Amino acid sequence: MDTRTLTAVIHREEDMYVADCPEVGTVSQGDTVEEAIENLKEATELYLEEFPLPETEKPFLTVFEVPVHA
Repeated sequence: MDTRTLTAVIHREEDMYVADCPEVGTVSQGDTVEEAIENLKEATELYLEEFPLPETEKPFLTVFEVPVHA
């Protein structure tokens, strides 16, 4: 079985962690970061069974800063 490396973006929302896969658009959550990622993997795997992704290059991930005006 082939594998594909995808991105998980995690953020905290109240008392849960939310995990988002930007390449596919799947989202899941969990009580811990690990649980959120595991749930995201499962959701993404099920999604890709129905809607396979074409081969693409790996995304380039970076961060940037913006000023915050209080």
